[in-house]
Amino acid sequence: MYGLEEKDKKNKQGRFIFDLEKRIKEEPKHGQSLLEKAELRLQEIKKHLREGSKEKDFDRLGILLHGYAALQKVLKKVAK
Repeated sequence: MYGLEEKDKKNKQGRFIFDLEKRIKEEPKHGQSLLEKAELRLQEIKKHLREGSKEKDFDRLGILLHGYAALQKVLKKVAK
């Protein structure tokens, strides 16, 4: 990552492949299960945010919400 990758970990286009990306491409079911877990956690976080919580918890839940949304985007992109 950030130009520090090893030469043997690069694919044909010279792009670095992360371990998670490699595993998802080898085992599509693993990627699908991660996507389902992320969706469940997103729904739980949204439920807690709708119910209301303390300001400190609200901020942390917002950060988690954005993190899981980003994870979903990455998993969907890798799965294609």
